[in-house]
Amino acid sequence: MKPAPFSYERPRDLNSALSMLAASNGSAKIIAGGQSLGPMLNLRLVQPELIVDISGLAELKQAGLSGGELVLGALVTHADIEDGRTADVTRGAMRGVAANIAYRAVRNRGTIGGSLSHADPAADWVSALAALGARVTLRSLAGARSMAIEAFVVGALESALQTGEIVEAIHVPARAVSAHWGYAKSCRKTGEFAHAIGAILVDPAAASARVVIGAIDTAPIVVTDAAELFGGRIAADYKQRFDIRVADTLLMKAGIDDVAQRHIHVSVLKRAVLEAAA
Repeated sequence: MKPAPFSYERPRDLNSALSMLAASNGSAKIIAGGQSLGPMLNLRLVQPELIVDISGLAELKQAGLSGGELVLGALVTHADIEDGRTADVTRGAMRGVAANIAYRAVRNRGTIGGSLSHADPAADWVSALAALGARVTLRSLAGARSMAIEAFVVGALESALQTGEIVEAIHVPARAVSAHWGYAKSCRKTGEFAHAIGAILVDPAAASARVVIGAIDTAPIVVTDAAELFGGRIAADYKQRFDIRVADTLLMKAGIDDVAQRHIHVSVLKRAVLEAAA
């Protein structure tokens, strides 16, 4: 199939893009890397009146350090992160995630902001950035607002973006030297969409842990104070204390009734815990 007819604009700067979005009154779609929107257009799953191509906006391609955190413009690509063209405050965590997103051709074009905006439950950044405690800045003509990733992704293919808003930047806090990182996913074959994701950032020295169960049929399960998954406390022996029964209960509360699906998710999360402890 081919897309339904639409108008096309390629703004020269961010303010022009925001003006176009505001004038469209919700009938426009933004295209950056196009790795998600392109297939949806061809299948006519979306039929916008206007496509606003932001791929040339230099303001959204910047990446740098600010206040001890990494600030990534929305147009930074997965390959930029994979290849180390951006600073790494996560001590390899983000590079490892980026290197295993889909295929190299997708990573060359796909953007971190586009991935978050699409809010696919199976997308790597949706889960990984939530586990890393990242925030997102949204921009419209009215100004900017910031929120945690777990507040931004509110459901399957559903984000907190309002009409006229765009993802401007992602803020990733530095990973403490004492913090351990684990990330695992299950795919039917390499490069395909994940059907289970587990991510954990655990710091035994600070007795803290963030745990994410992703690639479910709604927004990821984000546990910001994950002591319950480790027998009530976070310590150096967290690997041995990981409680699969608590993880299974979290999945049941999220509405996953199929025992086999819950087993896969729990197993993938356990792999992430083991990776963190390795």
